[in-house]
Amino acid sequence: MDPLLAFAITLALITMVSLWYRISPFFTLIGGAVLFGLLAGMTPDATMLGIIAGIGKVFSAFGIIILCGAVIAKLLQEQHQIEEIVTDIRRYVKNPPVIAGVSGYLLSVPITCCITAYIMLNPILDSLEKDRTRRNVLLYLAAVGGIISYALIYPTPVVIPLYEAFSRGMSPFFFDAVSIPLSLLLLGGILLYFRFVHPASFTTERDDAYTASPPGQEVNAPARQQGIHWRAWAPFIAILIAIPVAFLILHLSQVSMINFIMLVGAVTAIALAPSAARAPGLSQGAKHAGLIIFDICGAGALGFVIVKSGFAQIALGQLTLLIPIILVPFILAALIETAQGSRVVTAVITAEVLAGSAVVGAIHPLPLILLIGAGSCVVSYVTDPFFWLVQRTTGDDIKTVVKNYSLPIALAGAGIFVVAVALEYLVFR
Repeated sequence: MDPLLAFAITLALITMVSLWYRISPFFTLIGGAVLFGLLAGMTPDATMLGIIAGIGKVFSAFGIIILCGAVIAKLLQEQHQIEEIVTDIRRYVKNPPVIAGVSGYLLSVPITCCITAYIMLNPILDSLEKDRTRRNVLLYLAAVGGIISYALIYPTPVVIPLYEAFSRGMSPFFFDAVSIPLSLLLLGGILLYFRFVHPASFTTERDDAYTASPPGQEVNAPARQQGIHWRAWAPFIAILIAIPVAFLILHLSQVSMINFIMLVGAVTAIALAPSAARAPGLSQGAKHAGLIIFDICGAGALGFVIVKSGFAQIALGQLTLLIPIILVPFILAALIETAQGSRVVTAVITAEVLAGSAVVGAIHPLPLILLIGAGSCVVSYVTDPFFWLVQRTTGDDIKTVVKNYSLPIALAGAGIFVVAVALEYLVFR
């Protein structure tokens, strides 16, 4: 069968299974890999070997990073230190919607999972606003803010596979010098969007409003009466300090560096945690990391089988005859995101499919990575597990979730796309 037709059938079935059965993405993606391999004419043995190789490749790339991020998150949660971090932010940022957006934005990167950051922030943001509508605005902003940084900033599980596949010697510092200002600009735009749609939630009459407080402290204690919670920030400070150590002293490569700094952060969190929090934090962190890692490994299996089938050479060659080549990575990522809903899975599969194709040589690495990030954001709907988590935690109907979650993310994706195209044609040509 034509690889492009096999790919379309596989994406359609993955979408239907995801919607109807809501089973683990790992099994859905493995099933998709088997189906695609057989439809594309691969032997059963070649298909299974491709699945095994794809799983191993992705696990080696993400295992340490995600485990360390999950352990840091759960240890902080066990000690109620996420509340302390939000309290510290509250000292300098008085507007609850801004606090929500910034907290989601900041936590998603070191925790390596925007959904985990959202779950951790949920009870804290509940304490900032008692009005249901205002509270839900905070939850939406935390979700969208987390996705923006997660889809754009190196090193997150979305950007790492794209950077490793397409960087061609480009420094990660150069990439972040563009992506971080862009992500902050998008976050500001999202805050303006919510200010326009929900003006009552941005009133400043409650600047002395209450802040989330750790257990044992008065819930309504003003943030200014507390000092900086350095223990809560210690894992993140250790990660930042480890970056120059990795480059200047140890002379590590980018791949080694990201694993090294995450290990430093996790060891710091473990060392500072009291024994009562250490064991449950490690156990829960390992369990949570396993769920994330295996879903991503399923994506690696599907992506590797697609590559081994010759899809990139045949199907992408057909696509470039129909549409401008700069649209190919954007549309491919959007299709994969629509089919299965995970941005990390989208990044892994898109990187596998495009690696070695003519698209990589035709587009500068930085705009190419941004185009795929943009495509992963334009459709955040029923196949997106984060969509349903936000719907459950806010209690809003589907239409409201689309307006406050799907639409802002799509606007961010459109903004990333415009910047990527402008960089490609105005800067790198």
